[in-house]
Amino acid sequence: MSRYAVIAIALMLGAMASIYVAFWQKKQAGTQAETPIVVIVDHDIVAGRAIAETHVKAIHWPASVVPHDSFTQTSAVVGRIARVAMVPGEPVLGAKLAPEHATGGLSSIIPEGKRAITVLVNEVVAVAGFALPGSYVDVLVSGKDSEQQVFSRTVLSRIKVLAVAQETSADPDKPKVVNAVTLELTPHESEKLDLARNIGKLSLVLRNEFDTREINSAGVRMPDIVYPQPMEATSSEQIVALDGGLDIEEIRGIKQTQ
Repeated sequence: MSRYAVIAIALMLGAMASIYVAFWQKKQAGTQAETPIVVIVDHDIVAGRAIAETHVKAIHWPASVVPHDSFTQTSAVVGRIARVAMVPGEPVLGAKLAPEHATGGLSSIIPEGKRAITVLVNEVVAVAGFALPGSYVDVLVSGKDSEQQVFSRTVLSRIKVLAVAQETSADPDKPKVVNAVTLELTPHESEKLDLARNIGKLSLVLRNEFDTREINSAGVRMPDIVYPQPMEATSSEQIVALDGGLDIEEIRGIKQTQ
């Protein structure tokens, strides 16, 4: 093959490669332009505080999984108050922000229809500092009834902790002992708590955040502790009455007696 033929082939291959690269770049640019933009958290955001420009950034997001209520421009969220704490990588959603023109602080993170009330506790009844903002607790009251009998009873169940001391966020790996806890309540629950703290001593019982069961307890009184009732019969010890009503057959495990 002559030298000219080799040069011609090389030029042709170079031209083809240039065309392919240009086509690929144009295709990539088109794909990039079609990809939605979503505003995400770039640095930790604290609940109750305004979002700064350095807290967020806009990135391309897969079109098939764009979060509902997300934002496309950082200017739409800068200056808004965060209702909840947010960590880097998560999208900023409208539901996580307080209404526009909110002034910040605790009042901005209270959901509509809810109230916040602060109760005094000590390091024992506040589960030694592990009741952190975002935790859920049951509220117990212990005192004396109208007959001067000592009692303890759960008055509120699955109550969210909004703040400990004056902090609306905390490091779960560094529990902090405080003497005041702010709880999120409905107006009726606020009335119950206000009455409870005036008739006795309050205690907070930490519960699993995924446990949504309501507590409906009759409470405990002194005889329940001093004179506890016998435990109910277990499945391995059952008493069966016969039809005649005179003979009783008792089954204990695998042994049977008349």
